Amino acid sequence: MNSPHTQDALQFCQPGASAVARLREIPYNYTSFSDREIVIRLLGEDAWRLLSDLRAERRTGRSARMLYEVLGDIWVVQRNPYLQDDLLDNPKRLTALVEAMRHRLREIEKRRVADIAGDVEAALSVQSEPTRAERVAELVLACHGAVDAFEKDFEVTRGLRKKALKELSRHTCRDNVQFDGLARVSHVTDATDWRVEYPFVVITPDTEAECAPLVKACIALGLTIIPRGGGTGYTGGAIPLTRQSAVINTEKLDSLGPVEKVLLPGLDQPVDTIRCGAGVVTRRAMEAAEVAGLVWACDPTSADASCIGGNVAMNAGGKKAVLWGTALDNLASWRMVTPDADWLEVERLDHNLGKIHDAPLTRFRIRRFDADGTTLRHEEVLEIAGAHFRKTGLGKDVTDKFLAGLPGVQKEGCDGIITSARFILHRMPSYARTVCLEFFGQVKSGARHRRDQRLSGYPARRGDSGGARASG
Repeated sequence: MNSPHTQDALQFCQPGASAVARLREIPYNYTSFSDREIVIRLLGEDAWRLLSDLRAERRTGRSARMLYEVLGDIWVVQRNPYLQDDLLDNPKRLTALVEAMRHRLREIEKRRVADIAGDVEAALSVQSEPTRAERVAELVLACHGAVDAFEKDFEVTRGLRKKALKELSRHTCRDNVQFDGLARVSHVTDATDWRVEYPFVVITPDTEAECAPLVKACIALGLTIIPRGGGTGYTGGAIPLTRQSAVINTEKLDSLGPVEKVLLPGLDQPVDTIRCGAGVVTRRAMEAAEVAGLVWACDPTSADASCIGGNVAMNAGGKKAVLWGTALDNLASWRMVTPDADWLEVERLDHNLGKIHDAPLTRFRIRRFDADGTTLRHEEVLEIAGAHFRKTGLGKDVTDKFLAGLPGVQKEGCDGIITSARFILHRMPSYARTVCLEFFGQVKSGARHRRDQRLSGYPARRGDSGGARASG
């Protein structure tokens, strides 16, 4: 179970019965959230304590069931964009649902009043702690507040959708602004399958130039911006954490330039490069390089689905990283939109055409433009020691998100939206040799065996645990 409670804490005693675990009493709860988490999200932590106390001493449980039904109705709608769309399109159906919730709460109130009338002694006694009736009244009041917020949210959503559509469609095609259930469900999670909140809107710009104005419009609307590409990440970087969020999907930015020789700043000979839009699938870039007899160095396992923008934002690597490094090592330049809707162009100077940590000093020219993409606001050169980009003995340090202040790379979209990038390409060596290693027994035993042999000075025998052979 995903509840942080112990089993004992989730058991409540009934008169004349043994302790029984009461899990998932909220109906329609097919999510990964426990009843405790749902009550806290809808009513607050104090309400959960009240409810737990009342359930521990409950008599018939009818009031509790009705209260859980109210919470279940709210929860199932909040976690289902298709139901939300249906209720937005049918105000009468929404009114009927809200009235059914209020009816249950009124029934709970009637039972509370009846309990007071039937227990005169409890009603007349003066106690330092709130009576059961008072605690029920507080809980019902909290539920009324949740129903009010549920009903009002539809009015707010309807108005915000209208306003957002008007603002966003000024900068992109109206069809690229999607509020429908399918779009929102498709963008609630990534490869982690971690689901927190459904996005308010999904935006799919057609061109790179649309991105900065769209970011500016989202800022004006008060929406949190989530950059997203192929959605293959395993870090949760593309997952909305708030309901008022806009996912900007860059998969349509799939322009793939030709393989061309370009004279990079600081070099005396042109090198093979290729320019890719953020939405280009990694495999397409690899194929384009292969057709030209070259090698695209970044080859993550998700190459058939991941996109270039994500490769840059995650500093993607792969098998070829051993020879040519990760995305950072192979980037010649990239373009991105900052969180304040400015354009940022980053260009590597004096590229060493190899692993970045082999360069004593790396230099990047950073130019900032207004949202129009033409008015230069600021320019600077960032100088960083090459060794700073790698952790000694480890290689790529995924915990280093700051990366000496270099924007875009390894930030997982936190400091902007990657819109395009230019990569250098490589040539395979004239000859290649394959090394085959055979391990006998468990790898951990082999590693220990080899270590002991090194210490003793004896060579490993073929067939021993950890022995190896090479073939070419």
